[in-house]
Amino acid sequence: MKLLFIGATHEVTGSCTYLEACGKRILIDYGMEQGRDVYENIRVPCAPSEIDYVFLTHAHIDHSGLLPLLYAGGFRGEIHATQATVSLCQIMLRDSAHIQEFEAEWRNRKAKRSGGDIYTPLYTMQEALGSLEHFVPHPYGEKISIADGITIRFLDAGHLLGSSSIEIWLEENGISKKLLFSGDIGNFHQPLIRDPQYADTADYVIMESTYGNRLHEKPKNYIQDFVQILLETFQRGGSVIIPSFAVGRTQELLYFLKQIKDQNLLGKYQDVPIYVDSPLAIEATEIFQRNKESCFDEEALAYVQRGENPIGVSGLRTAVTSEASMAINADTRSKIVISASGMCEAGRIKHHLKHNLWKPENTILFVGYQAVGTLGRRLLEGANYVTLFGESVKVAAQIRQLQGMSGHADQKGLELWIQHVQQVKKVFVIHGETTAADTFTELLNEQGISAYAPYSGTEFDVASGQFLHEAEPVYLEKPKSVKASATYDRLQIALDRVTAYIQNARGYSNKELAKMADQLTQLCNKWEQ
Repeated sequence: MKLLFIGATHEVTGSCTYLEACGKRILIDYGMEQGRDVYENIRVPCAPSEIDYVFLTHAHIDHSGLLPLLYAGGFRGEIHATQATVSLCQIMLRDSAHIQEFEAEWRNRKAKRSGGDIYTPLYTMQEALGSLEHFVPHPYGEKISIADGITIRFLDAGHLLGSSSIEIWLEENGISKKLLFSGDIGNFHQPLIRDPQYADTADYVIMESTYGNRLHEKPKNYIQDFVQILLETFQRGGSVIIPSFAVGRTQELLYFLKQIKDQNLLGKYQDVPIYVDSPLAIEATEIFQRNKESCFDEEALAYVQRGENPIGVSGLRTAVTSEASMAINADTRSKIVISASGMCEAGRIKHHLKHNLWKPENTILFVGYQAVGTLGRRLLEGANYVTLFGESVKVAAQIRQLQGMSGHADQKGLELWIQHVQQVKKVFVIHGETTAADTFTELLNEQGISAYAPYSGTEFDVASGQFLHEAEPVYLEKPKSVKASATYDRLQIALDRVTAYIQNARGYSNKELAKMADQLTQLCNKWEQ
């Protein structure tokens, strides 16, 4: 029984932990890094084709976004997740692949004009669709026998529709251990979805720490603060542009806006148009509706029981096509525009920022976490100019943030969650920037809960309770954009696949081995020319 920490160690994104037990190789999450990459992460210690299972905590791309790349490398195992997570991944991974291919097409058009290098997408739509065929959906609360000695159960983590903490029971060579992966733990009293569910016991807990060093500001009323920002902007004759995660946060905003309009809180601006400019968000909203009975909280279900759609706000307009998206900026009226992505790193929001950032009457309203190195983080930290599509754009609009509106539990929420888990031998603190992870680790140790914040490459023997290797941080010489390493990551996956083929070729006939060697030699000769 071995744990190997790979991604989201002293960083917030790119979640990935490797578990080897009962003769099986398992990944818990395989997420894409977003924003700036500060530390070197080790690679998965085997070829993708040798991974038997993936246990997925939820659909956000920093937890699921590399599953198509895993498939591209030869993975043909099972991906276990909740029913709602499977539904969301059906649209989110397709959307991610579309972004990869669209960006490659755009970059390659520029490369042809300038004579630059050809850009290869991290993965293709075909590979995303291939990975989706390997998802296995499960309900919350049901124990599932995965293989001899491995049983899992999904608990509601209250972070996103379908999000989960995962309990894993292991039995091997007469030794029984229980692991608990927290996933992303939700904030309490969020709109629409239920509060986090607690686990009772675990030997070892692998726990997130996104807000491990912070407390959320608690506004008396989200709606009151939201209304004030809207009214101030409309009185200036401006529009409110909201970079929003298409899944989760957009639906929460629609829930708030329905209440605002139902209570006539915008006065003479009551009929202001609301645009949702994200095909992904539109599809995700439909999935929210289909999963309301299993995932909605009591307040949202009360709307349903009255025959009302809790996110059915009046004046809502959706933009699916590119033409409809471009037409939004031709509308000179005051308006609300909700567009992805939430950290402003990709998607249609970048076009809206290009059209609206330089106008002082407008407001750019952030409603979610902004990772270090992202465009959203730079705007919040006071950037005067940003570059969009190769053009320098002045930041003259008001930059605001709706405090307290977070999908993550704060430090107190994290404390409350872990305090409910009994018989814990050690907590491994991951999924947080260094200051957050270290602060929360220190806090737990002060409370008598043994805690440790591993760096990528740390190995732990679950059976004996001993470290096999405590990795030191490996800093990148120059923190890089994740996009800069995408093509090389794809090459590494291809190398892993070739290596696995060669290692498994023992026992082949001499003729087959010679043919493989000749083909590889021909490739090398071609590359060396």
